Amino acid sequence: MRPRRSDSRQLLPTVGGVHRPGSARAFLVLVMAVLAFWGCTARMTTAMPSAPGATDIQTTTAVGAPCIENEQGSACLPVAPESDRVDLAQPSFSDPTRVDNPLHPTGLVRSALYLGKAGGLPFRSEVTLLPRTRTIEWNGQQVEVLESQYFAYLDGRIHEVALDWYGQADDGSVWYFGEDVFNYEDGLLADTHGTWLAGRDGPAAMIMPVAPAVGDVYRPENAPGVVFEEVTVQSTDVTVEGPTGPVRGAIVVQELHMDGTYEDKTFAPGYGEFNTGGGNDLEVLALAVPTDARGSAMPGELRDLTSGAQRISDVAEGADWQTAQTTLADVSYAWDLIRATDVPPMLETQMDEALAALNRALKGKIPSEVRQAAIEVARATSDLQLMYRPAAEVDLLRFELMLRQLELDSADGDAGAVAGDTTTLEWMRDRFASSLSVSDADRITGLLAEIRTAADREDFESAVGASVLLRGFLASALPLE
Repeated sequence: MRPRRSDSRQLLPTVGGVHRPGSARAFLVLVMAVLAFWGCTARMTTAMPSAPGATDIQTTTAVGAPCIENEQGSACLPVAPESDRVDLAQPSFSDPTRVDNPLHPTGLVRSALYLGKAGGLPFRSEVTLLPRTRTIEWNGQQVEVLESQYFAYLDGRIHEVALDWYGQADDGSVWYFGEDVFNYEDGLLADTHGTWLAGRDGPAAMIMPVAPAVGDVYRPENAPGVVFEEVTVQSTDVTVEGPTGPVRGAIVVQELHMDGTYEDKTFAPGYGEFNTGGGNDLEVLALAVPTDARGSAMPGELRDLTSGAQRISDVAEGADWQTAQTTLADVSYAWDLIRATDVPPMLETQMDEALAALNRALKGKIPSEVRQAAIEVARATSDLQLMYRPAAEVDLLRFELMLRQLELDSADGDAGAVAGDTTTLEWMRDRFASSLSVSDADRITGLLAEIRTAADREDFESAVGASVLLRGFLASALPLE
């Protein structure tokens, strides 16, 4: 998985442009200014308050360490001495797209789901290995790298999308070659802060050594003034509880950000980045495939969950509450059968909460709330299906659910939500389009273009019309059951 930017907006809501309590930020800047006054060539230690969810830090500037300014430009970051770094050798890349380092297996993990919270709000990210590569020129080398899509939702809405590029060196270490970042607010592109490219903005950066040891230091992002992160390995050979049982051989690292705060991360074999942060800002791996794939036929009850949730959404539009309640009973029974098996804990909790919300919504008999809750149940079901179906098919199912979301938001006249839904659909298409025939992919692209035109004009009726046509095409031509 991609490293999270030191830009605090990635996981914190941007209401009013405030990302941290002002008093903490002001005190942090004051302390940094004091350190700047004394310079960066003497060793000193000062207690500093951190951002919410990050680790309180002790700022220690190593003797003779080069000065890398914090993002405020008020002091030197407390970077490690060069002698601790393991990323200073010049890597060679003869087969860079074979990224199979156990602690960063980007080329093996096709799809990963992370759940958590950010600023106390529900957070979800989907990481997908895209079926394409990119060639990046760095230090005289033309390096073909893998491309991964990171898609983050905050409180159910598009928050950030990034295209990340990774290559594995001949010694087995994994290197980060940059990212295109797109940050969204109220469904619209707000900025591209955090974007960088190896060879243009700085060097490629080691994101995982071949055999990390305690005390090793490396920089997953190393373009000071644009992006910067420095990692120190804290523990190795750690056992963590994974989606399907204990996972041995994990490492815990501490990451220094450009704002002077630290954050803990865990990386686990077969998964890569496993969890990040803590408190109100936490991102935890819920499922990854093929690592957690079952290798067996999908239970029929999962299909019943999907079709049942979609039926409830359909009949709620006409206020057919009796049918909705009967269908909910069937859905709940199907879930009881599934949860009796070995369900990943975070997915079990997600489904329990989604069904409870649907039950409450049905009692309230407000059609829009019932339809929204039904979408959440179907989305939770699609996550469970990822253990049994190809990732592209699951993304098609998620795509269909986002079309339903767009129709619901259009009915509410929510222009920002419709714009965000449309952008989400466009990004999702990149995950599965190559798995379809050219004619099917072109049909989807054409109808998406109609939705985009209508969304830009805030013509909600036309947006819904194109969405219904697209859902009908998916149901008749593609494997969505």
